[in-house]
Amino acid sequence: MATPQIKYRKDYTPPAFQIDKVDLTFDIRDTLTTVRSRLVVRRNGGEAADLLLDGSATLKSVTLDGERLAEPRYRVDADAETLTIVDAPDGFILEIETEVEPAANTSLMGLYASGGNLFTQCEPEGFRKITYYLDRPDVMSKFTTTLIADKQAYPVLLSNGNKVGEGMLDRKRHWVKWVDPYKKPSYLFALVAGKLVALRDRFVTAGGREVKLEVWTEPSDQDKVAHAMASLKRAMKWDEERFGLEYDLDTYMIVAVGDFNMGAMENKGLNIFNTKYVLARQDTATDFDFEAVEAVIGHEYFHNWTGNRVTCRDWFQLSLKEGLTVFRDQEFTADQTSRAVKRIDDVRSLRAMQFPEDAGPTAHPIRPDSYIEMNNFYTMTVYEKGAEVVRMYQTLLGRDGFRKGMDLYFRRHDGQAVTCDDFRAAMADANGVNLDQFALWYSQAGTPHLAVEGAYDEAAQTYTLTVRQSCPATPGQAEKAPFHIPFAVGLVGPDGIDLPLTLEGEAAAASGATTRVLDVTLAEQRFVFTGVAARPVPSLLRDFSAPVTLDFAYSDEELAFLMANDADPFARWEAGQTLARRVLVARVADDAAGRPWQGAGALADCFAAVLADHAIDPAFKALMLTLPSEAELFELADDVDPARLSRVRERLLAELAQTLRGAWHETFDLNRTHDYRPQDAGRRALKNLALAMLARLPDDWPLDAVREQFEGADNMTDQIGALEAVKHRDSEVRTDCLIDFAERWADEALVMDKYFALIASSRLPCTLEHVQAAMAHPAFSIKNPNKARALIGAFTRNLDAFHAEDGAGYAFVADRVLEIDAFNPQVASRLVQAFNRWRKLEAGRRARMKAELERILAAPGLSRDVYEIVSKNLAEPV
Repeated sequence: MATPQIKYRKDYTPPAFQIDKVDLTFDIRDTLTTVRSRLVVRRNGGEAADLLLDGSATLKSVTLDGERLAEPRYRVDADAETLTIVDAPDGFILEIETEVEPAANTSLMGLYASGGNLFTQCEPEGFRKITYYLDRPDVMSKFTTTLIADKQAYPVLLSNGNKVGEGMLDRKRHWVKWVDPYKKPSYLFALVAGKLVALRDRFVTAGGREVKLEVWTEPSDQDKVAHAMASLKRAMKWDEERFGLEYDLDTYMIVAVGDFNMGAMENKGLNIFNTKYVLARQDTATDFDFEAVEAVIGHEYFHNWTGNRVTCRDWFQLSLKEGLTVFRDQEFTADQTSRAVKRIDDVRSLRAMQFPEDAGPTAHPIRPDSYIEMNNFYTMTVYEKGAEVVRMYQTLLGRDGFRKGMDLYFRRHDGQAVTCDDFRAAMADANGVNLDQFALWYSQAGTPHLAVEGAYDEAAQTYTLTVRQSCPATPGQAEKAPFHIPFAVGLVGPDGIDLPLTLEGEAAAASGATTRVLDVTLAEQRFVFTGVAARPVPSLLRDFSAPVTLDFAYSDEELAFLMANDADPFARWEAGQTLARRVLVARVADDAAGRPWQGAGALADCFAAVLADHAIDPAFKALMLTLPSEAELFELADDVDPARLSRVRERLLAELAQTLRGAWHETFDLNRTHDYRPQDAGRRALKNLALAMLARLPDDWPLDAVREQFEGADNMTDQIGALEAVKHRDSEVRTDCLIDFAERWADEALVMDKYFALIASSRLPCTLEHVQAAMAHPAFSIKNPNKARALIGAFTRNLDAFHAEDGAGYAFVADRVLEIDAFNPQVASRLVQAFNRWRKLEAGRRARMKAELERILAAPGLSRDVYEIVSKNLAEPV
């Protein structure tokens, strides 16, 4: 294949033309849809004579100011996917007719068919698959859309904005017209046509406007959307109260579809969702699913202002809308649930998935400098690290200062396509501060590292923190300048109480503040706290105030002290994680060197203390008693033997189960519930953790408890909890429960995704064979992104099966990547990223994984999506 073209941020130029108004007509037939567009175009101050439009649909005609054009007045470049209008005037009306075949569109981008219905997905560059257009986010237009279709086949016709008319063309075909009064880029266009039903409700805004709310689904799923509707109303109210932002259209619609590449899409007024993030019923969705539905419902609603009313100038600025909106949905969830638990969950996800991305061959800043395929930059870095960067503004400026910055941002840029620098400028100007150095978070890749030392001077009653920051080299960035890092710290006295903090040179802390945010801006800095009457234990990086790694030479006793006493929930949890990492790293080294097993040591005592403390919130306690993930541990060393890592972690868990078996049993019994209540989610999480620990014992009674819970559960959380507890045990209980589960839920697509993930994540030696067999299951389709992620994606995260020593796991996934790439490159490129950390493996596995990457790269017809990821993997490291 020809080497794909690289696009660079530095090459950005404003569009030579703007499109002020768009009139679209979709004539929907059985297999073919005709699209007619009428564009009001004007020159945008540039000197280019030709108008260059993006597109790949079948072109039928082009008309300029009423004159039908023929070549050479226009030309089509099929390879470049462009239509050129030669020598275009300064202002004109351009009419274009194209044809598309939705049923043949397996990429699920543009206009496609799913279950007999039609849907669109246009972000980032799917609109060009529908018609020829300036398909870029800085071209913002007012859209009017008319949909025409057979009323029996497509009774529901939806698009952006407000419905302004509808009627019959003849006895069979009807039409509906939608007008969006707000300018938007083409990536926010949406269309839905088909046989759907709606749950309807209303919301009255703070300003007194009544908004119609509609959640559209397949008829069979209508009984699973009440939670989505309630979540939407909570999100609308929260955004008014927290940020003063009201909804601006007459109707807000959500549509659920089973075939969808992403989680959801924020199209103006017509959000299209993966069913995974809409459908939730007690017996089919876990507590985690319920929370995820609410978070994603909130996320897409919050985009109405942070992404739609103010959008990004170009796709390099993607984190402008996504990082900001992820932060907003995180804050929303924190206010609906437990702020401490939500913060820790977000950090766990960041460490397990984004930190490896920052350390791998595809590392990039939250505002990338280049890309081959934009679909590849919907990453954890852009989204989750981007959210952490936004959170740091709030940490530095305070909640009130952050709100002032948001208010100024909207006043300046409503209706515009802007940049990350514009957002930073609003934050700086609204608060009268200099954030120039903070801009490095947008341009430098990698995870900064803080090496911290503490020194207590008893005579002077001072405590000094010395902070050294560094950041490892990443592709294209060998050297890094110091970041501006907000470093939140506290000092815990010998009595377990936080000390008031006064920095050298300040008057005594009048406020009695016990947490201070230090501005770390140099490669090395010293911070001296005065009036410290006794040697404290430092509590560092409170609330995870910056996305960094941290080293401090805590003793085991100091970590146990913080686990018991730290007033900051994140720091308290992190003390336990630090101790657990220390034990696990040491035991892996012992195993590699053939040294005898040293046991859990102080970690067992700390776990015992947490189990015995009944005052701790159950959800928080479950996190305190969870070891660092295998993905996080994978990043702590080089020449990794994944099987050894998994084996040692499992042995430590088995020891903790055996040593504390009585406490685990008591915890299980105390947190059992008889009737499902949403507010008991924390108790279920703790109970199911206890059950999983007990199931590691070589006894029969935990298996009886698993079977009893599975068979008697009135909710999906407890069913999955039972299956998770036993999925690694080769037992009759596991077999019986899995068979029962698959038979019971054969007709529930999202529940079957859980079944496939359970199979793929088992540590049993026959897991690969089970995964291969599952691909023939009637409920599995490799063309459905949810199914591919549930089975193949889960398999790639299985350290034992994916990293099998003979390389069979690598070959299986490489085969699936090539298979899927032929019809859905976006999903294939996500799966191939499982190979990103191949250089960290021990020599044998490293060679086998590299060979699979080379085989993929050599495959004919490889997509740009997969090519970009694989070529970066095989490039020489920095």
